[in-house]
Amino acid sequence: MRACTAESNRSRCNCTYEPCPRKNLCCECLAFHWDQRELPACFFPDAVEKTYDRSLARFRRVCQDEA
Repeated sequence: MRACTAESNRSRCNCTYEPCPRKNLCCECLAFHWDQRELPACFFPDAVEKTYDRSLARFRRVCQDEA
């Protein structure tokens, strides 16, 4: 299994929450947000990510708006 490293994920991570200790660590980030019933920043367009509303309801609205 491939290791999840911050360096390899840096170019894909669009998280703007600066004090986040999980930034660029996808495995940890996904687990953290899922425990909160949320999704990580990378599931959202940049404009939505900046609102920090990572809820499943917001994700559904984004998907519906893009359909």
